Amino acid sequence: MAINTAPDADPVRRSGSEHLLGLFTEVKAGEGTTALLMFANVFLILCAYYFVKPLREGWIAISDISGLSKMEVKAYSSFAQSVFLLLIVGWYARLAAHLDRVTLITRATLFCISNLVIFWFLQPGYFFEALPFSGIVFYVWVGMFGVFVVAQFWTFCADVYTDERGKRMLPMIAIGATSGAAAGSWIVSQLVDSGLVDTKLLLLLAIIPLLASIALTRTVNRRENGTASPPAGDSTAQQGAGFLLNGARLVLLSRFLLAAAIVTLLTNWVNTNGENLLFRVIQETLAGQAAEQGVTDSLAVLEFTRDGTTVFYGDFFFWVNIVALLLQAFVASRLLKYGGFASIVLMLPVIALLSYTAMALLPVLAIVKMMKIAENATDYSINNTARHVLWLPVSSATKFCGKPAIDTLYVRLGDGLAAVTVLVGVHLLAMSTRSFFIFNASLVLCWLAFTFMMIREHRKAVLATDPA
Repeated sequence: MAINTAPDADPVRRSGSEHLLGLFTEVKAGEGTTALLMFANVFLILCAYYFVKPLREGWIAISDISGLSKMEVKAYSSFAQSVFLLLIVGWYARLAAHLDRVTLITRATLFCISNLVIFWFLQPGYFFEALPFSGIVFYVWVGMFGVFVVAQFWTFCADVYTDERGKRMLPMIAIGATSGAAAGSWIVSQLVDSGLVDTKLLLLLAIIPLLASIALTRTVNRRENGTASPPAGDSTAQQGAGFLLNGARLVLLSRFLLAAAIVTLLTNWVNTNGENLLFRVIQETLAGQAAEQGVTDSLAVLEFTRDGTTVFYGDFFFWVNIVALLLQAFVASRLLKYGGFASIVLMLPVIALLSYTAMALLPVLAIVKMMKIAENATDYSINNTARHVLWLPVSSATKFCGKPAIDTLYVRLGDGLAAVTVLVGVHLLAMSTRSFFIFNASLVLCWLAFTFMMIREHRKAVLATDPA
């Protein structure tokens, strides 16, 4: 009897796109389409974010408050984000207890799009010259937007994939995040430098990829036959329905959530301290350059500072995203496959310890910039993968109530502690830049200790899901 050897008779034959994706991770037959849709989805979300993010730094740099340094204005604005997110996390958790996941994501994204239109209208020099505190409000909102929209995508992603598939597919999908960030930075620089688009229109341009993201989310949801979010009667969902202190209470549900929350808080405390110190060194450097160039008029100094800050961060974000893209594409999945979860979650604190030690020894702009590029690129790639793999072995209810709270509220609580660090360090202790870097290095040691606790709890969750 003849045997049919036609290609379509092979039930496990991989498509061309699946072979291509195999360069970055192990992809099985039938997994390629959903993976590419998820890749495109997070690419668009991060592209939209980097249309908005450079505007934040320039706007906050000219939002002076009498009696406060620029670093203090930025740090205290970060603290305001954590207070604001107490409200947002409670609202989101209440919606998560009653809406299916695709409706939840659609409504939250449309809310963010409406905010973009409002801030486009309020930009300085457009319809208004300069509304008081508008730059601070925008800074607070961008911080919320940056963590919230991204966090809800990864919650959706972790709910779509099982533990086994997730460990293979999440590192590849995360390449979409880092490449989207790099592409967004590059597109902004090209559009602005060419004169084709005024910077004031970037907020409206960000709406386009966000709308496309909603469409892709709904497409994936149909393909994966997923419609249910945690039901209102679920005990975890009921815990998530509290309004103000909901996010803070969630971590008390289990040692797993507690460990994840503390590590997230410490990670962002350290990182935001570093961002504030980078901003301080930049402003000190620009002040020196303005004096050397004879720029003394107050308006001219403001313009020099705003332009210099925007240019620096444009270049900084570009290199962070390029290095992150390379790490995500060629290191993350292989490190996870051969080293396991522990290897990828320990990478960032180890690099941070080395970086802040180097910055403490030589706190000049070139060294600070190089070390922060290394830290942020690792955070956006290797550690980004670790954050999402962490949630694969837990239930959908825990994911939709716990992950958004931790990925938003505890991220910004870390920012809030960084603001307290600035307040105490500047006004009470008069700490030098070098002393701040030494303090940050000591925080990394605490971060490492709790990371080992989180590794242990993750191992327990994996065993509970699959005892074999």
